[in-house]
Amino acid sequence: MRLGIDWGGTKIEIIALSNEGSELFRQRVDTPRDDYQGCLEAVKHLVNEAETATSQSGTLGLGIPGSLSPKSGLVKNANSTWMNGKPLDKDLEYVIGRPVRIQNDANCLAVSEATDGAGAGAHIVHAVIIGTGCGSGIAIDARAHQGANGIGGEWGAITVPWLKEDEFPGPDSWIGHRGVIDRWCSGTGFQLHYKEKTGTLLKGYEIMALKRSNDAVATHVYEAYVSRLARSLAMSANLLDPDVFVLGGGMSNIDELYEDLPPAMVPYIFSDTFDTPIRKAVHGDSSGVRGAAWLWN
Repeated sequence: MRLGIDWGGTKIEIIALSNEGSELFRQRVDTPRDDYQGCLEAVKHLVNEAETATSQSGTLGLGIPGSLSPKSGLVKNANSTWMNGKPLDKDLEYVIGRPVRIQNDANCLAVSEATDGAGAGAHIVHAVIIGTGCGSGIAIDARAHQGANGIGGEWGAITVPWLKEDEFPGPDSWIGHRGVIDRWCSGTGFQLHYKEKTGTLLKGYEIMALKRSNDAVATHVYEAYVSRLARSLAMSANLLDPDVFVLGGGMSNIDELYEDLPPAMVPYIFSDTFDTPIRKAVHGDSSGVRGAAWLWN
């Protein structure tokens, strides 16, 4: 049995998978915010619950909204800031009593979809989260590509490429650079662009409803979003040339993206052909926790 934990800012979730990938158990609890020790205890509780319910023990993988520094061994870049600077793997191993494998949550998405999802059987999967924030993970032969410095797949921290004249220099971001993918290609960025144009903050699905009714402003905002995301994916195609792109997060539910992105990418692809598929994550919101379980694969 494989146990996976998805440690998010609002909830901590566990899943137990059989060796064949079938779900044996799932449970979630609210994240004890700003309470590192409380979070460790929550993970221990969930592991105990899963193993009691299944009468089995399992390996444990953990997806977090950050990563472990290869240099210090401490968590870095986590938006659940109370885990930053902590030796999370060692602390969990002490609390749980077994080895723990930890990866960024976007890498867990990539592993999940590469194992038995939209990228099953593909050599290289670039999985992109376009939700509240925007990040990505890379799986090579269904294993997370963390990189020498623990920043493999940190695509969201890069400035949107091929900036247009009216885009320069781009909006500020928490990353410290202007016009980054995280700021412009996230669902939040989509909403903020519409607000900049209208003064009204709407949800993404509300903007899309207006676009589908031929609202001019909503159509402009959508087309700008497609262009920025397409240029960002084209950069990945030119550098990594993955076998498949997989989209997760709230914006991945916009069906039009799968038709509109490929032709918008083509002008920026350094090749005479481009037929890399762009697919929606099969496991949806479950990809992170499933990918954490598959870290032992």
